[in-house]
Amino acid sequence: MPITDPTWIFFTVLAIILFAPMMLERLHIPSIVGMIFAGILIGPHGFGVLERDGSFELFGKVGLYYIMFLASLEMDLQNVQRIKGRALVLGLLGFVIPMCLGVAVNTLFLGFGIAAAVLMAAMYASHTLISYPIVLRYGLSRLNSVSIAVGGTIVADTLTLLVLAVVGGTFKESSTGLDWLWLVGKVVLLGLLIIYTFPPLGRWFFRRYDEGVVQYVFVLVLVFLGAGLMELVGMEGILGAFLVGIVLNRLIPPTSPLMSHIEFVGNALFIPYFLIGVGMIINVGALFSHEGAMLLAGVMVVLGLVSKWLAAWATQKLFRMSALERNLMFGLTGARAAATLAVVLVGYRIILPDGTHLLGEDVLNGAMMLILATCVVSSLVTERTARTLAIARNTQAEAAEDKPDSMDRILLALNNPETMTSLVNLSLMLRTPHTAAPIMALNVVLENDPAARQQGLELLDKATRMAAAANVRIQTHSRWSVNVVSGISHTIKENAVSDLVIGLHQKAKLTDSFYGKLSTDLLAAIERQIIIYRATIPLNTVRHLRVLLPRKAEFEPGFAHAMHRVSLLATQICCGIDVYSGKETLAALRRHWDTRNLGLTVFYREYVSWADFLPLAHDSRPDDLVVFVCARRGTISHHSYMDRLPDQIERYFSARGVLLLYPAQPAAEALSTSTIRSGLPLKVR
Repeated sequence: MPITDPTWIFFTVLAIILFAPMMLERLHIPSIVGMIFAGILIGPHGFGVLERDGSFELFGKVGLYYIMFLASLEMDLQNVQRIKGRALVLGLLGFVIPMCLGVAVNTLFLGFGIAAAVLMAAMYASHTLISYPIVLRYGLSRLNSVSIAVGGTIVADTLTLLVLAVVGGTFKESSTGLDWLWLVGKVVLLGLLIIYTFPPLGRWFFRRYDEGVVQYVFVLVLVFLGAGLMELVGMEGILGAFLVGIVLNRLIPPTSPLMSHIEFVGNALFIPYFLIGVGMIINVGALFSHEGAMLLAGVMVVLGLVSKWLAAWATQKLFRMSALERNLMFGLTGARAAATLAVVLVGYRIILPDGTHLLGEDVLNGAMMLILATCVVSSLVTERTARTLAIARNTQAEAAEDKPDSMDRILLALNNPETMTSLVNLSLMLRTPHTAAPIMALNVVLENDPAARQQGLELLDKATRMAAAANVRIQTHSRWSVNVVSGISHTIKENAVSDLVIGLHQKAKLTDSFYGKLSTDLLAAIERQIIIYRATIPLNTVRHLRVLLPRKAEFEPGFAHAMHRVSLLATQICCGIDVYSGKETLAALRRHWDTRNLGLTVFYREYVSWADFLPLAHDSRPDDLVVFVCARRGTISHHSYMDRLPDQIERYFSARGVLLLYPAQPAAEALSTSTIRSGLPLKVR
């Protein structure tokens, strides 16, 4: 002892990561607490099984960056726009209250000088999102209270690190009073550089490389580039990692395979490594070796917890939030780790003229106890609150399952390998989050073409693997049929499908015909919602939706379900929506979305000239997705100009991504095929 062989070091860490959650689950103790306690036991201040060597420094820093990166990556940016004021308030309160209480108690009760008192108060003001993985596990990362806590974290930690830079700079011989202003200027310039260069770089890369491993490594390169640049200008790298997560948020949808890869690697390896490393720093025995050390540690722990609870309580009262939301904010913002370590180590390294440390060993050991106690309390509070919220949300979801609009059974009709990837990605983003229903994929094999069966099975297998990377199950069907329409129609009826998704070849003209009158026959034979998609760029790089609604669309039976899919798509790719329609239809849609409080960024524009799309084409950009909400012939919202829609789309939007959406129409089966013969003869793949 200690173990020095790299193989056995890694084995020991992996064994802790594996068995600690399994053992503590029965005691209802969060696994995060187990990781920290395991680090205490095996570390140099415990049984000395492992030394805190360079691997813990490396993986620990990666884990810390991962926590901050995931926190900003999981945020709903459209929702953050609405609650940014609350996040700013929580961050300011979470900084000001601990600073004021800390300086007062440290000087009046503990007898520290002003410089030491301010640094110690900065330890109380900072916090680390140690318990954020708990929120991820329960699927609550997009709640308002979570976004407020994450936003407040970056505000509080930024101010804390600025205090550290100012106080630490005053003890440097060459420091001047303007050094901290120069530091702020460098941080602002670097932030602007990341904001304006990383997103276009990401869009360029994702449009050219779609292999999962390559995309994952590219994202990590940007994270560590941002963190490294932030360290170069004199701030902690966690700010850079957080900012990179913000700017990449729109490019990595929550249900995408890339997001699943990022979460998996972080939660399986890097974040546990960081937590174990935190535990290895803590020296519990040192509290009993110095007189007054226990009292100092107790005061620091009480101040740290009480000040953060007061900040969460004040935020709750100011914005009339619930007690559960307050507890979740307190749980997320209560833990200390990274910034606290930075503050206490800087204070310990500053030597005063009399040869003593600005922050002595008692404060150093007290800071370790502050980290331990706050991490334990934070994890317990977050675990209990998150479980209560998750149960309440699941109960609401179960109650909503009986509603017609909650039906979520998507069927992919796959035939062309070139469109398979874009169709699977679209289905993942149209799928209601946390639904138990699988996506279904169908390949129809014509009875006169048995050689196509093997190609269809390979296509279904690729779609299955792609969805599995996003932790979504695909139920595949390879069906023999005399014609494609019959195969699709019978599959829809047998599986109670709610949405049919089919592809439109990128190079095909809308007026061409591939299966003859396939689209016409589908509209006649299928009453469920039909979605026809042509991709020109990857869906995660789309920056805006332009939705065209026909007048009186609100009176269609499938209107609510269609708008539900559009809102899901906008939420997943985190983009704004421009809706074009008549005045009454726009008002109805506004009421529909407002009552559901979806947090969408929507601009309602009156537009009735469906006979000429030239003005709309001028306003659209190559990274827009144009959504045409169509109508079957003979329905309330069908108009004669829809017969010319294929020519209009081909003329004005040949270089744009296009999605045609036919809402569910229960009366469709009652219409005769001859009545619907003027539907769009689309080239379906």
